[in-house]
Amino acid sequence: MRVIIEPTYEKMSKWAADYVAKRIIESNPTPEKPFKLGCPTGSSPLGLYKELINKYKAGELSFQNVVTFNMDEYVNLPEDHPESYHSFMWTNFFFHIDIKKENVHILNGNAKDLKEECESYEAAIEAAGGIDLFMGGVGPDGHMAFNEPGSSLTSKTRVKTLTTDTIIANSRFFDNNLDLVPKQALTVGIGTVMAAKEVLLVCNGHHKARALQHIIDGEVSHKWTASMIQMHPHAIVVCDEAACDELTVGTYKYYLDKERYNLI
Repeated sequence: MRVIIEPTYEKMSKWAADYVAKRIIESNPTPEKPFKLGCPTGSSPLGLYKELINKYKAGELSFQNVVTFNMDEYVNLPEDHPESYHSFMWTNFFFHIDIKKENVHILNGNAKDLKEECESYEAAIEAAGGIDLFMGGVGPDGHMAFNEPGSSLTSKTRVKTLTTDTIIANSRFFDNNLDLVPKQALTVGIGTVMAAKEVLLVCNGHHKARALQHIIDGEVSHKWTASMIQMHPHAIVVCDEAACDELTVGTYKYYLDKERYNLI
């Protein structure tokens, strides 16, 4: 596992965007062989998306031959609701780049048969040839997508009931009214993410420090589901200084030292 420590959220976001852009450009995607990108929602990747948009506007990057698969979506929330992840992705990313609408895949939380929707999503990823790079964020309790603590580390796309902590955390987007927050979501599984060729997680802020400590320094555990990326052969965690507050001095210096001569 590679760990990138940047002094600020802005520099963390730029490093992550530079890496994603490099991977897309290096793949030289075509309509017949597109680059498949896994996309998260939430506050952490907003800076990453902003940087990718800037690269597109500067003519450095095109998304014409990029196919995206989003991590999750709320159940029974209209797609056009301002807090749906459909709205989030189009407002904060897709509307600002040249991606083709037919290349965007987001789970349908209003499907009549949610189980079938999840199975079809997994099948679509497989039919596309798998994810080349899955971007992700990390929750304060170490969850990735909506794989809450206790989730299977080999899980695939499925329906998940949200924990009270997640509902409370997300209530800030619903006028701080817990009753308005959806109680279930569709989410890719940890196994879905682990099947990607590469995984890149962004983690920022002191409130994520405990999660980062478990992901980097702790044991692989279903109680901190993002810790599973320790087992991935090509995983990168990009974080800011504030998120490193609970790392040991030795661990912090170790990862800084490793990057000193890393030219990749």
